[in-house]
Amino acid sequence: MASLTIRKLDEHVKTYLRLRSATNGRSVEEEVRVILGELIQGRPELPGASISSAEAPAQAPRPVSTSSARNVTLIIGGGIAAFKSLELIRRLKERHIDVRCVLTKAAQQFVTPLSASALSHERVYTDLFDPGSEFDAGHIRLARECDLIIVAPATADLMAKMAQGHADDLASAILLAADRPILLAPAMNPLMWNNAATRRNVLQLRRDGVQMIGPNAGEMAESNEAGVGRMSEAVEIAAAAVDILRPPQPRPLAGKRVLITAGPTHEPIDPVRYIANRSSGKQGFAIAVAAQAAGADVTLVSGPVDLHDPAGVTVIRVESARDMLHRVQAALPADIAIFAAAVADWRVANEGEQKLKKTSAGMPPLQLVENPDILATISKLTDKRPPLVIGFAAETEHLIDNAKAKIARKGCDWIVANDVSPATGVMGGDRNTVHLLTRDGDDIGVESWPVMTKEQVATELVAKIAKSVEKNS
Repeated sequence: MASLTIRKLDEHVKTYLRLRSATNGRSVEEEVRVILGELIQGRPELPGASISSAEAPAQAPRPVSTSSARNVTLIIGGGIAAFKSLELIRRLKERHIDVRCVLTKAAQQFVTPLSASALSHERVYTDLFDPGSEFDAGHIRLARECDLIIVAPATADLMAKMAQGHADDLASAILLAADRPILLAPAMNPLMWNNAATRRNVLQLRRDGVQMIGPNAGEMAESNEAGVGRMSEAVEIAAAAVDILRPPQPRPLAGKRVLITAGPTHEPIDPVRYIANRSSGKQGFAIAVAAQAAGADVTLVSGPVDLHDPAGVTVIRVESARDMLHRVQAALPADIAIFAAAVADWRVANEGEQKLKKTSAGMPPLQLVENPDILATISKLTDKRPPLVIGFAAETEHLIDNAKAKIARKGCDWIVANDVSPATGVMGGDRNTVHLLTRDGDDIGVESWPVMTKEQVATELVAKIAKSVEKNS
């Protein structure tokens, strides 16, 4: 039966069902299913004519599921993004995750408990002092009888309460009593997100082990407002929840230090202009995420990119090739070094102190000098050279031949070669087609991979690194 509908019940039966369902933290419909199951199994719990609240049986704790099903307590904060949380309930249930919802007082100005209940098929909780659930500390049960707590939207006010340890309503009391992972999906006006107080609270929550997804950049609900502050989409939050709920993954790089470079470098011509390339930094950042997930202690030295710092990764921002080399050298020693940055090969010999002006004589002469070769410098170290040094070869022609020449010339151990011709869309795009070149003495092996997302390339590369580390150890 897809649903269960019961009509024409005596009032004392209705009263009993309402009280029992409230006592057990279930909907009336779910409670009827439980009673029918007990009757079928020959263990009936027959109701009397009526039961007063004083006679209500003490509730046995609802255990966390040990089956493949997972339980989430979803706290919906008060913001216009609350409407996305209704979609989130559906997305979570599609992934076989049971959802119990808590609505703050402000959230009820945007969505109703009835809507959340209809989608979750569970009772919705709104009041810290609800006699139907708090007679046995219901907020403690909501905090602990789940596998994950999601706050979506996580408003500036709710995050401030969490950071300061407040517990003056049901949502904040649950969060303070929680011993389960917490995932926040912040949503607020860009000015609120960038406010110094919010930034302090975010930093404190991350230090406390709270995980976050977003916020994203885009249009705000307010007219003519745009920026970072939109709540992540429901499908993104659901995917993050699945990742958290997934059983612990092997951490083959635990205890290893991994150094990664990413993005372009900007070489100044004068205070206004610079030489650069089209690198987005996405591949290097994806490798940092994959290495951190594999248990490594990751340091990411990045040129100017428009990407958020990966969680759990030490990120060092630089501008020029010389800055990047200095920061890379300072980050040694490392067990693995991966040079994914697209470093500018040249810089202007004499950087202008003022903006260069047009003159009647035409364009001022620009003398270029070669930048330091970061990959070759680290590969040829006699002291502090990482045991595994991996470079990237971004080519537009003769890809494999140029990559083979580069691995020999630079002295690195592996090269990840990719075609960055404009037609490929690799520079700034989300997909990549790479060839992994590995050196064994004078022999160079070539392994060609199919088209993948940059995240998939990163995962595959880190898996190869882990196998190599295990073999050599």
